[in-house]
Amino acid sequence: MKLLVPVKRVVDYNVKIRVKSDQSGVELAGVKMSMNPFDEIAVEEAVRLREKGIATEIIAVSMGVAACQETLRTALAMGADRGILVETDVELQPLAVAKLLKALVTREQPRLVIMGKQAIDDDMNATGQMLAALLGWPQGTFASKLTIEGDTATVIREVDGGLETIALTLPAVVTADLRLNEPRYASLPNIMKARKKPIETLTPSDLGIDPTPRLTTLKVVEPAKRKAGIKVASVHDLVEKLRNEAKVI
Repeated sequence: MKLLVPVKRVVDYNVKIRVKSDQSGVELAGVKMSMNPFDEIAVEEAVRLREKGIATEIIAVSMGVAACQETLRTALAMGADRGILVETDVELQPLAVAKLLKALVTREQPRLVIMGKQAIDDDMNATGQMLAALLGWPQGTFASKLTIEGDTATVIREVDGGLETIALTLPAVVTADLRLNEPRYASLPNIMKARKKPIETLTPSDLGIDPTPRLTTLKVVEPAKRKAGIKVASVHDLVEKLRNEAKVI
């Protein structure tokens, strides 16, 4: 079984985000970038499926600027077999990414697409659902456990009320939630081996897709800073402030 795993290059989760002075977006110059954490979980799950003898090949896919090759190399070091970079300087929004992934699915014919449920930069949580809709495939979103037997994938997914178990007929799209697994660290030997694994570079036009954004960002601003809290001497004072100052009771 061939697996396709999209991975996104995002600002590292440990970095404190800063807005550009012209409010056009987030400051990226000189900022540490890394693989989206949910995509790391997706790569790990794909590697575990291959270790179980279920998957035969793992293809990592990234889209964006040339520096996305670094993200692909990380996926290759974790265990992916080869990479595909769709290189473009255009801002890629979820629908464009879904269309590009659909074109790659048609080209590569995987039986399963495993991807992070959302990216930590825009928190859209839309690409997986859009891809499944475009392909006409069943989808298992927010997966906290994945089991594959034959042509059936059983997904335990996290919902507001607890856990839901669904069965999908392959091919399908699965999006990984936080508790699906704990990604491994790439060992030094695997990092060295990853340098020799192939990465194919394509453009959106090679896939017949126009990635022009449909949404325009007007401005980006930081959230308002919270006011400092105060201590009150008694429950009576607390109730008075809630009633007369905050006016919430």
